[in-house]
Amino acid sequence: MSEFSMPDKPLDLICLGRAAVDLYSQQVGARLEDVSSFAKYLGGSSGNCAYGSARLGLRSAMLTRVGNEQFGNFVVEEFQRAGVDTSHMPVDPERFTALAILALKDRDTFPLLFYRRDCADMAIAAEDIDPDWIATASALAITGTHLSTETTQGACRAALDVAATHGLKRILDIDYRPVLWGLAAPGDGETRYVDDAETTAHLQRWVKDFDLIVGTEEEFHIAGGTTDTIAALQKVRELSDAVLVCKLGALGCTIFEGAIGASVHDGVLVEGVKVEVLNVLGAGDAFISGFLRGYLRGEPWETCATYANACGALVVSRHGCAPAMPTEAELFDYLERRDDVPRPDRDARLNDLHAKTTRHPADWGPIHGLAFDHRSQLFDMAAELGVDAARLSPLKTLLVTAAEQGKARAGVTGTPAVLCDDVIGQDALNAMTGRGWWIGRPVEQPGSRPLRFQHGDDIGSQLVGWPAEHIIKCLVFYHPDDEITLRLDQEDRLRQLDAARRVSGHELLIEIIPPKDMATDEATLARSLQRLYHLGIRPDWWKLPPMDAQAWQAVRGVIERYDDHCRGVVLLGLDAPMADVKAGFRAAGASAICRGFTIGRTLFAEAARDWLSGRLDDEAFIETVADNYAELITTWHAATDQTSERQAVGGQP
Repeated sequence: MSEFSMPDKPLDLICLGRAAVDLYSQQVGARLEDVSSFAKYLGGSSGNCAYGSARLGLRSAMLTRVGNEQFGNFVVEEFQRAGVDTSHMPVDPERFTALAILALKDRDTFPLLFYRRDCADMAIAAEDIDPDWIATASALAITGTHLSTETTQGACRAALDVAATHGLKRILDIDYRPVLWGLAAPGDGETRYVDDAETTAHLQRWVKDFDLIVGTEEEFHIAGGTTDTIAALQKVRELSDAVLVCKLGALGCTIFEGAIGASVHDGVLVEGVKVEVLNVLGAGDAFISGFLRGYLRGEPWETCATYANACGALVVSRHGCAPAMPTEAELFDYLERRDDVPRPDRDARLNDLHAKTTRHPADWGPIHGLAFDHRSQLFDMAAELGVDAARLSPLKTLLVTAAEQGKARAGVTGTPAVLCDDVIGQDALNAMTGRGWWIGRPVEQPGSRPLRFQHGDDIGSQLVGWPAEHIIKCLVFYHPDDEITLRLDQEDRLRQLDAARRVSGHELLIEIIPPKDMATDEATLARSLQRLYHLGIRPDWWKLPPMDAQAWQAVRGVIERYDDHCRGVVLLGLDAPMADVKAGFRAAGASAICRGFTIGRTLFAEAARDWLSGRLDDEAFIETVADNYAELITTWHAATDQTSERQAVGGQP
């Protein structure tokens, strides 16, 4: 059993080593020469470990360099989204962030190119090591690649010396990549083992400095200087008192605290988890992330290895390394059901849990939404006024400015939020993207019943071109008592959309409006949500019309029963008068499940008509809409503040 008891320090783990950008082939089975598109992910073994351990609840930090360019920004931002401390990641003014480009030919073949010549993370040097900061952590993890050059050795030596002085656990992931030691051709990043006496001797001079050493059999072969696994482990043991963790692939791993016996069974042998393998890349980084989650909390070796094996199994079944890393909630859900989940990548519950527990930002504030995703209504308005429909796109760009100004005038906390389409509003979408706003983007054909998509049936191919931050918004005129053929048609479209967004990674908002010609009561919307949940559709958000307190309570009960990770509900306006919208805020604000509003024509329809007619100039239009928007935000906060006060003195929740 691990005897380590993690001290109460600000950081659990600092990872020193590679942090890069991975470009993963999106065509599984193709040669790298034939690949036509790639997905971009955070990568690098140390980076994956920092990222993966943070997802598992450790307070992790990354110690490396990145380039002074967009990929360097991406690496830093991805770490921050996962909660990794990036305070000691200097920007290198001269070098580029490293790249790894790879194909997934089959389960065991992955043509891999490392673009790492004179890259930023290999320039980390002794002067980048802050002893006071290193001392704030419980453990320091280094990968073997950073023992391969004089400059990075200096950084490792400085960090290890500080770690020894302050009692940090020192961890080595051997992470042997022959190409990064100059032992394979530049295009041969796939080869995992090349025998080299000089590399062996070099590694052996370092192993005494570590408390925990983790590697595959091949990695212990290079460290031990022999392809006999037991003999290699015995040689490392002669040189180091570290706990040795030898990964055995699908068989699991074996752990040696003391003497090495005659076989791997003489250690603490923990069997692996059987899954269908997509590709093995990232498995080792996931393994050590899971292992450290247990090790740094003093858990038994069997528990550490169980976490490690499960994390590795989840990652090999998915696309990518860092994005495939499980969260703590996901890991424990999988461990409870692992014998029944041979394909984690196809398990609906795990996929939903993975998507929702890895979302970023982690928590949106109150949603103050200015909705101007209207298409048919604005085209009708332009036709009625006899003005050129080409003016509608500039109108939506002005609404972006109005949203920004109105939010500022309200002077309250919350998230800038909009709904905007790509039919009239593409320029507006471009202007908002990349600013941290909550952006909902519609996919439905306006007014369609049964539901149809704006740009055709193949919704998946459309989402490929969307920025990742855009939230899919789909309005459906739906009633649980719809005629069966109509209901099944609409539900099939929603399931198609839900499946497509699982692949694309976008969040999903489903807006439900009961048809005007059908009777409704306080249970109608709750029944609608329950029906879609029964079909396995679990959107991140719901958008619903105003309801009374009883209906809100029913909706909240359904959401809490079926989806602990739902973001919540936003309120829609239906072009109601401002007074009616404000009245609806009172019941909505009293429900903990309602996160805010997305209101549109109530705020801008009259002003838009005047602007299109020439009665308002740009400045006056922006001023009018911004004032209306600020007024509504202030009203929302007043309603929710009053609810909080009532609850504090024993009022109704």
